[in-house]
Amino acid sequence: MRVLFVTAELYPLAKSGGLADVSSALPRALARSGVDIHILLPGYPGALKGLKSPRIEARLGSLLGVENVTLVSGQLPNSQVPLWLVDAPSLYCRDGGLYQDNEGHDWADNALRFALLAHVAARIANGLLNSWRPDVVHANDWHAGLLPLLLSMEESPRPATVFTLHNLAFQGNFPREVLSAVGVPDHFFNANGLEHYGQVSFLKAGVRFGDKITTVSPTYAREALTPELGFGLDAVLRSRGTAFSGILNGIDDELWNPSTDAYLPQHYNALDISGKRVCKAQLQMEFGLEVNAETPLLGFVSRLAHQKMADVILEAIPTFAASGAQFVLVGEGDHSLEQSFEVLSQRYPGSVSVHIGYTEDLAHRLQAGADILLAPARFEPCGLTQCYASRYGTLPVVRRTGGLVDTVIDATKASRSDRTATGFVFDEANLSALLDATVRALALYKEPLAWRRMQLQSMGQDFGWDTSAAKYMDLYHEASGVSYPFTTRGSVAINC
Repeated sequence: MRVLFVTAELYPLAKSGGLADVSSALPRALARSGVDIHILLPGYPGALKGLKSPRIEARLGSLLGVENVTLVSGQLPNSQVPLWLVDAPSLYCRDGGLYQDNEGHDWADNALRFALLAHVAARIANGLLNSWRPDVVHANDWHAGLLPLLLSMEESPRPATVFTLHNLAFQGNFPREVLSAVGVPDHFFNANGLEHYGQVSFLKAGVRFGDKITTVSPTYAREALTPELGFGLDAVLRSRGTAFSGILNGIDDELWNPSTDAYLPQHYNALDISGKRVCKAQLQMEFGLEVNAETPLLGFVSRLAHQKMADVILEAIPTFAASGAQFVLVGEGDHSLEQSFEVLSQRYPGSVSVHIGYTEDLAHRLQAGADILLAPARFEPCGLTQCYASRYGTLPVVRRTGGLVDTVIDATKASRSDRTATGFVFDEANLSALLDATVRALALYKEPLAWRRMQLQSMGQDFGWDTSAAKYMDLYHEASGVSYPFTTRGSVAINC
């Protein structure tokens, strides 16, 4: 089974969110199961610099009017998985983020930047490299959404296409005028194509033309079919019937492992959790908080966005401080929210501390040092931070939505009694509900034996990728008809 995995993010070479973690861990899990998988990624400066054993694979010349396009091959760091980079200096070699400039504005040519990724992928899929041609092309999120459309224009036989949408809120919508620039015929601009409320939607292209469509949790797949959470694409998703399914994301359980994590001042595990106290003390010192093992420490590591209920957490901080709890934040996003969090850290010195900006090492230390992780959301396709928290014995507080409810079992009287509880879940996306769940968590924190039992249950969960990778392998088989000598497990189909 040969699979081309196309993505705009890949840890540790290019990351702005969870897509990077998934794009690193899932291909490695598939490779362990015998899949011949290659990853394709834009040639950002950091990716070119970090590529292992780089060499020029092919010179593509001019493509979509972009000059000097080159395909560079190498390997994903700390892995044997082959990686190709689309080296196009005029599009990718610039200061700023993956999608925005240093001022937080989207790059004006994002449509072209990611259309080029799709066109290079289509060339590989159609036999650009005589030595390797995929059976399946797995395109991820709106950045690769044009790829299933491009391949649908090819005569059979062509590779099967699987399209994974990671968050319906980000759709890659652009004016109709970009069609010619991104190499898509004008006749595709209609309701049965990629037209979406008068704009070109890369995400809709992937949903409409992929042979199989997935999203990142079973619950989010059901929610995506509703007008409330379908972001205007619910009818299109419903029209795909059983071609649309939800497969729960996993986590990289080698990278996120408190017994081996290189970012931690001391390691620990479920059977010997003493090192977590050291991690907590270190985090308190690092953030300028009073070092006290008995004081409950709440952590929040996230994009500061409306989706993540950052505004509600902001409202809750005075109550946290008044209760005697400490609060630490690692994240970035909406500038007004950033400023408001910084104001509160000045108002409550010693109790509230924030770090604006995301760094991988701080995220690991927060997960290890905090007692409780706040990971609420108004909607959440899957979420990974709550899974990381469970792995580190940091009990999560989440809202009952999407992948959060698929990964956290609420600490009710019954679930605590049968020892299945792993966190604290609330229903409504408001301050009162968040505070109620957090108060329950803080109350249980004062019962050391009960807290320890929940930590053991939470840390004992298996969030690794092997089960989900097997479901993707089944899906590849269904889409392509290519058989493979593996034991399979059925994917979670959402029937409409």
